[in-house]
Amino acid sequence: MGSLVGAPWLRIRALPEVSSSFMRPSLHFKFETHFRKFLSVSASSNPNPPSNGGNGEVRVRFAPSPTGNLHVGGARTALFNYLFARSRGGKFVLRIEDTDLERSTKKSEEAVLEDLSWLGLDWDEGPGVGGDFGPYRQSERNALYKQYADKLLNTGEVYRCFCSNEELEKMKEVANLKQLPPVYTGKWVTATDKEIQEELEKGTPFTYRFRVPKEGSLKINDLIRGEVCWSLDTLGDFVILRSNGQPVYNFCVTVDDATMAISHVIRAEEHLPNTLRQALIYKALGFPMPKFAHVSLILAPDRSKLSKRHGATSVGQFREMGYLPEAMMNYLALLGWGDGTENEFFTMEQLVEKFSIDRVNKSGAIFDMTKLRWMNGQHLRALPTDKLVNLLGTRWKSTGILSESEGTFVEWNIQEATDLLKDGIDLIADADKALSNFLSYPLHSTLASPEGKAIVEDKLSEVSAGLLAAYDSGELITALEEGHSGWQKWVKSFGKTLKRKGKSLFMPVRVLLTGKLHGPDMGASILVLHRAGSCGVIMKEAGFVTLHERFQMLRELDWEALSKESIAEPAAAVSH
Repeated sequence: MGSLVGAPWLRIRALPEVSSSFMRPSLHFKFETHFRKFLSVSASSNPNPPSNGGNGEVRVRFAPSPTGNLHVGGARTALFNYLFARSRGGKFVLRIEDTDLERSTKKSEEAVLEDLSWLGLDWDEGPGVGGDFGPYRQSERNALYKQYADKLLNTGEVYRCFCSNEELEKMKEVANLKQLPPVYTGKWVTATDKEIQEELEKGTPFTYRFRVPKEGSLKINDLIRGEVCWSLDTLGDFVILRSNGQPVYNFCVTVDDATMAISHVIRAEEHLPNTLRQALIYKALGFPMPKFAHVSLILAPDRSKLSKRHGATSVGQFREMGYLPEAMMNYLALLGWGDGTENEFFTMEQLVEKFSIDRVNKSGAIFDMTKLRWMNGQHLRALPTDKLVNLLGTRWKSTGILSESEGTFVEWNIQEATDLLKDGIDLIADADKALSNFLSYPLHSTLASPEGKAIVEDKLSEVSAGLLAAYDSGELITALEEGHSGWQKWVKSFGKTLKRKGKSLFMPVRVLLTGKLHGPDMGASILVLHRAGSCGVIMKEAGFVTLHERFQMLRELDWEALSKESIAEPAAAVSH
């Protein structure tokens, strides 16, 4: 356990002023004779935060409970701690708060650690890494908690409470009837040594209760929320050690943060009420206070707290859905923070460089799935070409669209397809539909559509006849074998033959060769389709229609019937 040093944080004031010979060196006191009865506490952030060794080092911690999956809210808290530490050259500590023995599981802990690693939030101290302030699981620190609890008992800051559950329930009922806060009103706060000894000899179970001043207030300057103040008369004496010897959450957290020399506590705003109890424990143990920063909650579109009923909420779910860790980190950072510009795209390195806690907003942030999906697409397309090609190629092979064949020719086709389709892919899972649509040939449905019928009426049959002649003569295939330059040369010549150019040339050629009205670059598309048909890399289950099969369909098309349909339909509409 490291030593704790730091400048005074807590100031306690009451009148009249009297001096004391037992003032702790790390705290300043001004108090009256009945110090425990009337108290005013004022807490302010020290410009030189308490730290390990007194060297001003920034030390932050993320302390998840292994009772379930890592929620996106927890991931954002971890990210803000990580960015703050990295931007200040400090340490990011991971601590597992597993004192809930009934709900904590090793499986959940492993899942949380895996999610943090996947997100790229590597910790400097903690499970699997070690450090000078371990152990880093609360379940392994019980002896330390007992040591500090006994210290408070010896100094009179806490007392043994032998009240039964029935007695405590009765106190709550009486308080409710009187419309008062449910504070402890039992006799053990003023019990004599003789009364306590009698209960100990009988073996009566007891808890450790912390003595809370009956009047006064506590105030902190939160780095995000500003000044926050609580009245002490609504708190009442609280338990720090249960009758089974298990320490209570607020006591564990305070002892852990202090003995691990945590300089800044950055956590969710739902922990703000805990600060009152923790501040009193810090004072009683003589520990210097860290700075606090309470981050707003992540909200659903209806402005309620984001939960499972709104869809995916855990990091693991988004990982399985094909989201990139880079995109998740970028998006989570923007939930309550911004660098003051219109920029929304950040790499982790840029986030570390730009992040500052004073730009974190105290208002709730809306979790927008559409925005997250868009951002994932931005990061996906920003990947190095070889990495993106590998991701999409692996995906297409794993879903049975492409065969497991290897070779330069196969990989080159995957790269060509990636270049063509990436602008329409926001998630890796989108790649399946994008490639399947690209390989399909929905000619009949396209020609039957309103936009398609207009193209049919523009002498599409003549363009089809010209394409069939070019294919049958081998002229088109020869041009495709020459690559992009061969295609460009051929299509220009083909346009001159038909006396067409621009849209009147490219739209009918696109429809006849791809079966679609819109899509990626036509020339590149035809080249990929040609090569895909000759290399055998496409699985039959993918529904791929080769160029040869497409020309066969064009050969069998009844243009006269298509023309009659396009004429008859408007006439029927006018008659109706």
